[in-house]
Amino acid sequence: MPVMARNELRPVVKLRSTAGTGYTYVTRKNRRNDPDRLTLRKYDPVLGRHVEFREER
Repeated sequence: MPVMARNELRPVVKLRSTAGTGYTYVTRKNRRNDPDRLTLRKYDPVLGRHVEFREER
């Protein structure tokens, strides 16, 4: 039985806090809808507030 590769249309990406705390979220993204790097506002528990998180590969 052939083993199928993990779907590369939805790769796993790391979102790192721009506040410099080193906190990261791990998520998946759709390459067709978001070809460039993701930027999301999420909660940083180290700072205790919402900040921008940027995708790193």
